[in-house]
Amino acid sequence: MLSQKVPVDRGQATAIIVFILGLGTLLPWNFFVTASLYFNNRLNVTLNGTQTGHTDYSFNSWMAFLSMLPLLLFTLLNSFLYQLVQERVRVAFSMVAILLLFSLTAALVQVPDADMGPDTFFAVTMATIWFINMFSAVLQGSLFGMVGLLPSRFNTLFMSGQGLAGIFAALAMLCSVLSNAEGGADALGYFITPCVAMGAILFCYTLLPHLEFARYYLNRDEPNVQLIEKMPIESQDKPIVKISKDPEVQVLQGYQLPEKHNQKRLSVFAVFKKIWLMAACVTCTFAVTLAVFPVITVKVKTVYRDYARWDKVFTCVCCFIVFNSMDLVGRSIPSLVKWPSKESRLFPVAVLSRVLFIPLLMMCNIPNSRLGGIFANDFAFVIIMALFAFSNGYLASLCMAYAPRLVRSGDCETAGALMTFFLALGLSLGASISFFLA
Repeated sequence: MLSQKVPVDRGQATAIIVFILGLGTLLPWNFFVTASLYFNNRLNVTLNGTQTGHTDYSFNSWMAFLSMLPLLLFTLLNSFLYQLVQERVRVAFSMVAILLLFSLTAALVQVPDADMGPDTFFAVTMATIWFINMFSAVLQGSLFGMVGLLPSRFNTLFMSGQGLAGIFAALAMLCSVLSNAEGGADALGYFITPCVAMGAILFCYTLLPHLEFARYYLNRDEPNVQLIEKMPIESQDKPIVKISKDPEVQVLQGYQLPEKHNQKRLSVFAVFKKIWLMAACVTCTFAVTLAVFPVITVKVKTVYRDYARWDKVFTCVCCFIVFNSMDLVGRSIPSLVKWPSKESRLFPVAVLSRVLFIPLLMMCNIPNSRLGGIFANDFAFVIIMALFAFSNGYLASLCMAYAPRLVRSGDCETAGALMTFFLALGLSLGASISFFLA
């Protein structure tokens, strides 16, 4: 007679790695969006170093659109083809590709404006953004599917790690701005940071298969794992006995074998029918967010323009750091409380109510804006941004945590991949809307 117990996550090693992997999925997007000031300044410099006054690049809108479109397309592809390529290959290859593309961006900092005009720089940057988000889509879809196989608290940890990515990028930019380095050294240091971070994240991912706790849940092909993880905690230390003609099927003594334990996985469409409401909610949540962040929010200016040092860091602090900090808080709260429940009608109502943030943010201190100036106060902008970010992180985290619980354990990976697609759909819709609001 065999015996088996649920392993313990020693030192919370699996939890820490899942948190770090979440950080890695949104690191590329956050490092590009936070550096919008650097890109816009470089695009407005002529060959002799003077300002050209170009305003037709619409860099922030194009960056958002060309970030989210490949994220949408390749997340969809990953939803249907994830079984054709092993998860480890997809994740490792994507991380290496992202690291190399960040290295290219860092190298471009050192290329003089005389050797690369604004048009060429814009084209190369947009191509880099496209490819880096293409690999990010594969990475994010693969990791969401993997995390869906773990207990529900790991979904919240993963989403919290994504929230930290924005803070990490914003703090890196703040250090870059305050360093007062010359000759592009500040921008070079800024873009080298994600290169080092992606290398560390790749190393953490390679450690995951060596952890007993992670192997227990991630090895989806073992019948014992699929059955034991559904059993009551008090029953999980009972011995395993054979009750089937199939020599590989064993269950815990005193636990009834589910009648359809060996069913094949549901089709993608069948899984979608079970999670469609969560998919619609996560789409709406991110569509509202990307419609105004960062395209509108970076245009908000401090009312204290006479204080040069504050004016220099206002966008970095009040836009990016406030947003990402409160977004992280929002993503972390579901580990303590989940309200509304996935069955509650209040949940979609709460998601739809976020549309109100679009006019509220456009009423902040934006120069030359029809609505701008109604809330001409730095504190008002910070309060609106904080609520906007918190609701984004909280509702998005709930959506991603609820969806895998609506399907069987064997379909969690498909549900995770589909939710990532609809998350990307929301981001793409928001980026498209931003062109009309900018």
